[in-house]
This record gives sequence, structure tokens and C-alpha cells, in this order.
Amino acid sequence: MSDAEKGAIDRFFDELDPIVFAFGALLTVGVIVAFFIDRNFVANGIQTVQGEMVGYLNWALLVIVFLIVLFLLFLIVGPWGKIKMGDEDPEYSFFSFFTMLYSAGFAAGVVFWGPTEGLFYYADPNPLFGVEAESGAAMSYAIQQTLFHWALPQLAVFTIMGIAIGYFAYNYDNVPLRVSSALTPILGKENLDGPAAKVIDILAVFATIGGVATSLGFIGSQFISGLDYQWGIDMGDAGILIVVTTMTILFTISMVLGVDRGIRRLSNFNMGLFAVIMVVTFIVGPTMFLLLLGSQALGGMISDFVSMSLYTGAGEEGATGWVEAWTVFYWAWALSWSPFAGLFIARISKGRTVREVAFTGIVATSAATIPWFTFVGGTAVWAQHTGVADFGEVIAGDVGPEVAGFILFDSLSLSIAGVSIPIGSFLILGFMVIVTTFFVTSADSSTLAVSMMTTGGKASPSTINRLFWGVVLGLTAAILMILGGEGGAGALQDAVVITGAPFAIVCFLALLCLVKDFSGKRGRVLLQDKTVIFGSARGQSDDEPSAAAEPSDDD
Repeated sequence: MSDAEKGAIDRFFDELDPIVFAFGALLTVGVIVAFFIDRNFVANGIQTVQGEMVGYLNWALLVIVFLIVLFLLFLIVGPWGKIKMGDEDPEYSFFSFFTMLYSAGFAAGVVFWGPTEGLFYYADPNPLFGVEAESGAAMSYAIQQTLFHWALPQLAVFTIMGIAIGYFAYNYDNVPLRVSSALTPILGKENLDGPAAKVIDILAVFATIGGVATSLGFIGSQFISGLDYQWGIDMGDAGILIVVTTMTILFTISMVLGVDRGIRRLSNFNMGLFAVIMVVTFIVGPTMFLLLLGSQALGGMISDFVSMSLYTGAGEEGATGWVEAWTVFYWAWALSWSPFAGLFIARISKGRTVREVAFTGIVATSAATIPWFTFVGGTAVWAQHTGVADFGEVIAGDVGPEVAGFILFDSLSLSIAGVSIPIGSFLILGFMVIVTTFFVTSADSSTLAVSMMTTGGKASPSTINRLFWGVVLGLTAAILMILGGEGGAGALQDAVVITGAPFAIVCFLALLCLVKDFSGKRGRVLLQDKTVIFGSARGQSDDEPSAAAEPSDDD
């Protein structure tokens, strides 16, 4: 063994947080081993636990995510927004900061569900609206529901964790860059290596593996479906492992290049291709209709935001099941990503103000997400309604939702001066490229985050550590894809609820920690600083009249 190899191995062991690494690895590797021993046992176990969690925590997820959105909007416009995360200048330009935040933490799901989700709401609208399925009115509500799911709320969950971790890590001495640091005021700075902090960091590792593997499973299945749809290449279970292995190699290359040369450059490329596909779809699709549809859907989302956020379907037959299958699932998915996305956002946010991070996290990213779902999702709904394309098998569940994008782009055409251009083939090719690159950036940034979690918060963990978690992520994604089978994303959706739902409590506590710290050091917003919340005012008994009640000499 060379000195370099020995040095790399020594660094790997020296930097480890043995408790977090061991328990996180045992939990995830245990699931992988159990899958190879008894696939049905793992599938049934995931489904059972998911059902119990959804039954008891659905309302809590809706309320907590709604409160987080309100708090971030307040940070953007309120006095606390100018608080800075650390004393240094920002490391990256605003554009690179935005593209990394978007590509690494969110866009994989946007690409997967962009052509698909509106179709399901068109065929089965939210019971809140009371519109007839597959009607003209259902088209607008379908896109409105999609924008609601993919604009502010999901993004808010990532952002609150990023602000909490970054603020306490960069503004307090000796606070490491890890998930448990978000609860510094509750745990106490001296207890960040204690049992409670370790439990939070272990749960963060497990939640991240489940949430990210679900996303990688979604976009991996989309790539495989594209091969089958376009060229008739049926991969099978062995093919899934081959594709995931190939993509793992690609993100390993990006990982070795580092954040600046790897994730940053690939994220900038992703956003460019993302914009091209979106604009071309807008041009070759029903352009004027999309403008009308988008305006109406956006206005509906804004006006109905509160009722959509807190709608549980109580007392309506089948309505609660609809909310659990869609809104609760998405919030749980976002929560499962919150440890990883929050840690990554904190890693790249040093030197920025709270307002900048909150604005980028929920407003700038929504500005990219809303046109994508309007143009791509709106074109799919229009094509189904007018008969331009047939998504009947996707809606019925006979084929997985990952096929919808290829059906959509295959149906589009462009004629210039009587010459037909096979624009659909180019869009399908670009779609498969962006699926791959988003897979790479998501996997790259997530392995960085998990490695940071298992090394006590080191900003640049060893390559061996990141390789280990990259392999674990790839295997977990492949297993969930295989469990999902031909029916699509069932196992993926169940797994993400299990790993994400418990983290709702952590996110809510992180919000309270920020409120406590900001109000204590920067001044309260609603109440004056001397106001006593509970009990008697200091230095005054209950029997004594207040100074305001005493008569003055002028009375």
C-alpha cells in the first residue's frame, strides 16, 4: 500500500463520527441486506409502517409546512432578514448559488413530475375544488394544484433547515456544520456531541438516504423508461442495477472534482438545458393557451393558498385519502430531503443574509418551477384533453408515471416553411440528458451532505467516505426501483414518507430556535423586549398597581 493510499485511509478513520456513521450505515445497509434475503418482507414492512405514519401524522405535516412558509415570507420582508450568516463575503455568485441550490436540492423531482402530475389532477381533481374530472375546468385546477405542490411549500422546508444550520454554525463559536446544530438553542452549544444531538444526526442520515434514494429511483426509472419507449430496450432488474451503477460512476467523477468544478459547473449546465426544453415546449405547444392557463392557475394558487395548505378532507368520502396520496406524500418527501438539502444550502450560503437565502430558497426557485409546470405540464394536460396525445395508460396506472414525458415530447412537432422538423426526438434526447445530469448533481451533493453528517460537520470529507455513501445511495435507489416494479413508484413513495415524516418535528423546532435567537438578539417584532410572556413582571407583585394606572399630577 502506497503512502498516499495509507494516508487516505487514515484520514477516513480519523475524521469519522463513529456513532453517527455506524448507526446510519447499519440502518441503511440492513435494509439492503434484508432486501436480498426476502424482498416481499421488505416491501410489506415499508407499506405497513407508511400506513401507520400517514394515519397519525398527516395533519401535523400540513400545519408545520404551512407555518414554515409563513415564517420564511416574514424573513424576506421583515427586519430579521438583514441578519448575516457569518462575517465573510459570499463564496459564489448569486447565479451559481441559485443553480446549485435548485439543481442539487430540488430539480430532480421537478423533471420527473413536470409532464405527469397535472394529468393525475385532471383525471382526479382535488375534492376541495368540486370540479368534474377531465372537464375543461379541471385543466386549470390541475395546474393550480401542481404549482401549489412544487412552488413555495416544498422549497420552504429545505430553506428553513439551511438557514438554521448555517446561522448557528457561522454565527456561533465551535458549532459544527451538521443537522443537529439547527437546534443549538434547545440542545445547548455544549451538548452538540451529546446523545440527543447524535440521535438527530443519525435520523438525518437515514432520512437523507431514504429521500434522496427515492428521488434517484424516480429519475433512474425515467431514464430506463426512455430507453424502452424510444428504442425498445427492456432492461429488467439487472439493467436497473447497470444503469444505476453507471450513473454512480458519473457522479463519482463529479464528486472527485469538488463543489466548485463539479457541482457548480454541472448545475449551471442543468439550468441551461432545463430552460431550453421548457422554452421549446412552450413554442411548439399551445402557446397562447399556456399563457392563459398559467395566469389563471397562478392566481388560483395565490387566492386558495391557505385552504389548500390546511385541507385534510375531513368528513368527505375519499378526500382524506386523496390528500394523503398527494399533498402529505410531497411534504414528507420534502422533509426527508430537508437534512441533506438544508446542510448543502448551509454549506454554500456562508456570507449571505437570511433574506437572500430565504428569497432564493422560495421565491427565485419558484420563479423557475412555475413556468416549467405551466408549459410542460400544461401542454400534457392540453394534449390529453384535445386528443393530441394519449396518456390513458399512465392515468390508469397501467404504466408508470415516468413514461409521460416521452409520450408528450413524441407528440410534438414543428413545421417551418412546410418542412417538418422532428422536434420531439430532440426533446426526448434532451430530456434523457437532463434526467441523467440532475441524477448526478443530486447524488453528488447528497453524498457530500451525508459525509458531512458522519464526520462531525467537516466541509470537505474524505473521498473514501463519500464513495461509501455514494454506493449505499445507488444500491438503495436500485432496490426501491425494483420494488416499485412495472407499476411505478409505490415503494418509492412509501419509503419517503417513512423517512421524512419524523423530520417534521425537527424542522418545526428549528423554526422555533431561529425565532428564539433572532428575537433575543435582534429584538422582538410583535411585543416590546420588556414584555413578560408568562407570570408577573419582574420586580412587581400581583397586588401592586402598574405605573400606568397611577394618577399623575395633572389629573
